[in-house]
Amino acid sequence: MKASSKLKMRETVVSYLFLAPVLIFFIIFVLAPMIMGFVTSFFNYTMTDFTFIGIDNYISMFKDEVFIKSLINTLIIVIGSVPIVVIFSLFVASQTYEKSAFTRSFFRCVFFLPVVTGSVAVTVVWKWIYDPLSGILNYILKTGNFIDQNISWLGDKRYALIAIIVILLTTSVGQPIILYIASLGNIDKSLVEAARVDGANEFQVFWKIKWPSLLPTTLYIVVITTINSFQCFALIQLLTSGGPNYSTSTIMYYLYEKAFKLSEYGYANTMGVFLAVLIGIISFAQFKILGNDVEY
Repeated sequence: MKASSKLKMRETVVSYLFLAPVLIFFIIFVLAPMIMGFVTSFFNYTMTDFTFIGIDNYISMFKDEVFIKSLINTLIIVIGSVPIVVIFSLFVASQTYEKSAFTRSFFRCVFFLPVVTGSVAVTVVWKWIYDPLSGILNYILKTGNFIDQNISWLGDKRYALIAIIVILLTTSVGQPIILYIASLGNIDKSLVEAARVDGANEFQVFWKIKWPSLLPTTLYIVVITTINSFQCFALIQLLTSGGPNYSTSTIMYYLYEKAFKLSEYGYANTMGVFLAVLIGIISFAQFKILGNDVEY
């Protein structure tokens, strides 16, 4: 009995020793910065000052017109991209999951390629596509008589945010398509065949048989895509820098501008805390709405 206790203690110690590097890394580089960010959001934290000001940063944030504009832009990106990503990914997956292995692999490769390609490379390509003078988009639209003169897609506030959303969509559908193809392939075919024998049409088969099985995958895709859309930053920084006139600025970009260009670290951390809380609330709501019918 005593030997057994010693062996159990030894296994416990060894287990924690193996976990120690990951735990230390998590505490130093994840948990500690999160706590510091929350604490310093109550300070006037700049290069020359570190004064406690309570909730003044939060009050100033909601009075900041640029922040409100950035918040609206962020919500537009989320609302505009998440449903399209889910619907388009599900459509592509439903059309390809029963194809040959080569066809499935081809479509997975095509749609996943922008995901594994570096952000800078993707940005360079899209910058050429949107170029107001020599861009292929203007050339195609003018050739088809859709427009009379070139459009500055990234320089005109009427089109800039839509142009960013289009790029975001191309880099967001890769993983969902792969996940949906895998999920559709795991559905019991006997249930589908039985439903068709009973006279169910394709929509009824999808809604009654396939969709319930896809809910866990859909929940994951919705939550992850929402979080990624809220954190949209690289495209904004590389293409528009928030312009023109902050028409493409997001919370993440405005946070970056305040922290690393203006050295207003306390105010930037305030926006970071707000964004984290907002994402948490929306993710919780998504779990409540979509997770009720999910069977794990």
